[in-house]
This record gives sequence, C-alpha cells and structure tokens, in this order.
Amino acid sequence: MAPIDSDDNRTAGEGEEPRAGRRKAARYVVPVAVVGVAAATIGLVPALADSGDPDLPKVTAEQLIEKIAQSDVQQLSGTVRINTDLGLPDLGGLESGLMSGGPGSGGDGEGSAADPSAKLTALVSGSHTLRVAADGPDRQKLSLMENAAEYSLIHNGKDVWGYDSQSNEVYHSTAPDGAERPEKDVPATPKDFAEKALKSVDDTTSVTVGGTAQVAGRDAYRLVVEPKQDGSTVGAITVAVDAETGTPLKFTLTPASGGAAVVDVGFTKVSFAKPDASTFDFTPPAGAKVTEADEAGAAAKAPEQGRKAEGDLAKEMDGLKVIGEGWNAIATFDTGARGGLPTGAEGGDLGDLGGLGGFLGSFGDQVKGDFGSGTVFKTRLVNALITDDGKVYAGAVTKDALVKAADAAK
Repeated sequence: MAPIDSDDNRTAGEGEEPRAGRRKAARYVVPVAVVGVAAATIGLVPALADSGDPDLPKVTAEQLIEKIAQSDVQQLSGTVRINTDLGLPDLGGLESGLMSGGPGSGGDGEGSAADPSAKLTALVSGSHTLRVAADGPDRQKLSLMENAAEYSLIHNGKDVWGYDSQSNEVYHSTAPDGAERPEKDVPATPKDFAEKALKSVDDTTSVTVGGTAQVAGRDAYRLVVEPKQDGSTVGAITVAVDAETGTPLKFTLTPASGGAAVVDVGFTKVSFAKPDASTFDFTPPAGAKVTEADEAGAAAKAPEQGRKAEGDLAKEMDGLKVIGEGWNAIATFDTGARGGLPTGAEGGDLGDLGGLGGFLGSFGDQVKGDFGSGTVFKTRLVNALITDDGKVYAGAVTKDALVKAADAAK
C-alpha cells in the first residue's frame, strides 16, 4: 500500500465532494474492462469523514479501506439493483440476437439457456434486479428477475445449478470443495465491484472519505476514489461502506464527461441474518430439460464460425501489452489484420462477418495521426482505437489519449 502523506488532513467537507463524474477474452470483456481497466490501481490521500447525516465516528480513508478488507460477512440476503449505462449504440435487437444464437444460449444455439456463462452477460447493460443470499463459502444463491421470469444460480455444497424459468431449462455442474460463487468473473454485487476497484494501490489515485449516507436502511461511509491523472474517462468511484460490518453496500462509477452513472450497483434491501437452509435447495422441475456441464462442454466443441472467431480473439489477446499506468493504462495488441475493420469482403483478414464490420464502422470516429489512420469506438467509459494496419488500443481513456499512444508506439 502506498505511503500516506500525513501533511494532507482535509476533511470531506473541505472541497472534497466527488466529481460527477479477458470470460475470459470476448465473453466477459465489458465487465472486466469496466472495473479492471478503469480502476487498475489506487493510491491513498487521507481525509476525515465529515459530520454528515447519519452522524458516525470520523475515520480516515486508509481505515475505511482496511475495514473493507477485514470484513468477514459470511451470511446475508437481500435485493440488489444494477444499472449500467455505457452509452452503447442501439443495435435494434442485433446484440440480443447474437447472444441468443451463441454457445450456451439454448434454443437454436448449442448448450443450455440456463448456462450462467450466457445468462449473466445480461448484467453488462441496462437495469436489472437481483436477489442474493449467502451462507458461508459453500452456499450462495443469485436470482435475476426479468419480465415476470426468473433465472437462478444456486451453489449448494458440491452442486451448482442454473435454472431458467422462461425456457424451463436446467444447467448442472459440480464445484470443487470450498469454491466461491460460480462465474465470479461477472461482478454482481457491490462487494464484487469494490474488490476489483481496490485490488491494488499506488500513487495515481486520490482516495478520500466523502461523508456518510444511508443505504438500504444501513448507516454507511462514502469512500470516494478519483484519478489524479488527466486523460481518463473516469470521474469518480464512490463506495458506500456499511459502518458496522465493513460490507460495501453500493458502488457507483461516474464518468468524467458528467451525466448519469456508468455503473450503479447497490442493495435496496439487506439483512445479515442467517438465511433459511431451504433457500439453497433445488430440485429440477418436472419436465425441465437438464444439461450437465460435461454435455455442454462437448457441444461447445462444434466447429461453429462464432466459436472460431472467439478462439482467434483469445490467441490475439496472448500478445496483449499495457502502455502507461494507473487510470491511463491502455491495452494494445496486434490482430495481424490489414485494412481496418472486417467488412465481410472476400479475403477479409478478420473473417466474414456478413458486412457487420462496415455496420459497426458507422458508429466510430475516423482519426489520423503519425500512426496512420483508424477508427475510434467510444462508450461513456471504455474507448478503443482500431488502426488500419490491424492494431488495437483500448482503455478508459479519451480519444486523444488513444491517438497519442498509437503515435508513440509507431
């Protein structure tokens, strides 16, 4: 942990209000980018909590981070609301169509509609309500409530069950002893997001205590994380920390450009009482289609074009390098392709996408520099430059920062 500058003893009330701000490769790239690239490293600037409402004892930022790290809540239940607004263009249902035809999607695709690797990717956009429960390392349950349907992921001992009520499909796998909640790569609770954001520390970030708040009826401190560097698209990360248990109750990431939060995840109800044992019981309903993980794995080996593309991407990611540090870190790799985005034309280096490349290109900004020319694709947080000679530069940084990095690498 970076040393603390003891000369800085500002309180949250003295000008410290926060500004408004690879699965592994393709499948989880968005959620990992949001909390991995955007908040790669964190340093400490001490500050004291002000006497806001509720009135809580003063703590320093370091003490509050230690409180999170030392929190050992094993039992809880509650309701979590997730809102994600990356500012992605409306593809008119194209995204959901691609997802529904992919591996693990069920229906006309291979695998099961209850496979968590397909289901939980829904959390990367829009608004979602989750019911969560935990009783130690061997029992967890997460239920995604959508349009009068429910998807549940239950870990009970060695069994992991996924159930999709809409399709009446069940996915079953076996977890090793002591395994934590399955599909941990997809953050789903405030604690998941906070742990990723606070994973490492250095001097590229200001961390202060920004007063107090009430979340889900609980008294909490507000930990405010902001980049010191220019060029980041991140404005601030705010974590509401339960004053009694140290459990993160709410995680909010606001962009430097202002406006609504990019990611806002918080409990609307929470209890730290032991959940009833029956919460984690599951028996496949009558008539449900049950898919074992081994069967789904065999189906995923079919020589489908989409899977080949994903495999190609994974190989390309092997050459990934990181330019810069902290909030300005930029991931870069060479696809080996030439001619920019794939257009579906014969001989396209990145494969035939049926014209999808040209369609996606219409959402990008054409840029030029010492590196040559390329296209920048922007969201409210993560931006990516794809050059015409096949190189990719991506990070939670501005368009100008991407062009500058490409020029420097030339």
